[in-house]
Amino acid sequence: MVFICDQEKTTALPANHENVSSYIKNLSNGKLKSASIRIAYASISAIHRLNDLPNPTNHASVKLELRRMHRTLGRESKQALGINAELLKEMLNAADKSLRGRRDEALLLTAYDSMCRRSELVSLMVNDLIIEPENRSVKIKLRRSKTDPDGLGRWLHLGMDSQSAILEWIESSGITDGMLFRGVSRGDKIAERLSAAQISLYKRIARKSKVDQSLVKHISGHSMRVGAARGLLKSGASLPMMMQRGRWSKADTVMRYLENTTCIFTANNRSQSEWSTI
Repeated sequence: MVFICDQEKTTALPANHENVSSYIKNLSNGKLKSASIRIAYASISAIHRLNDLPNPTNHASVKLELRRMHRTLGRESKQALGINAELLKEMLNAADKSLRGRRDEALLLTAYDSMCRRSELVSLMVNDLIIEPENRSVKIKLRRSKTDPDGLGRWLHLGMDSQSAILEWIESSGITDGMLFRGVSRGDKIAERLSAAQISLYKRIARKSKVDQSLVKHISGHSMRVGAARGLLKSGASLPMMMQRGRWSKADTVMRYLENTTCIFTANNRSQSEWSTI
């Protein structure tokens, strides 16, 4: 956008609608997907709104250029490969008993059970763990999420395997506070945190496993949420139950996660408390 404004010798903030239209047209040369261009479009809109400036993306010419872009590039976006229970098992089998392996096991199981987004997963804190001394059960509070910007928090109830893996990771690493999931370098040096970008470790673990290697390139940071959502669907969970578990605020978002799933929603007599243990 700055490049376009430099060419036209105009300011980038506030931008005028002619430059935004030119920018979208320039991005529509086939090197980017339409989803990436929509993100750029939304970013321009957001930065103007945050600065209380007239929003150029509301102009008819900009919206028309966006429609031209969609006609040229389409709206299709590739769905990440869902990591289902079977694929997760293969990945867990590839995790060794090293310190990093214990971290990987705890992270994989927690990601699947909690359906956490990447940013949510790396934000989990040891301080927010509750460990019951009687049966060593574990639950953890998610302080903030995409659909909880005010930070009211949500308790994540995890399966027994996830709880055991978290305890093993904590005991092996010796961490007592701060971030739960952290980077582990050679020599078992533990970093202060793990960034959302490092969740590409899903691919690293899958490459070590017996998973069909042609599938690995389709794994992304969203794969756990996709696979867990489809698992809930196949188990008979209703749409509201799935939205509650995955912390989705819009039904159409859930449906995008369920693309290419052959199972359909079915009525059942299970209670809400029964589904909380899935």
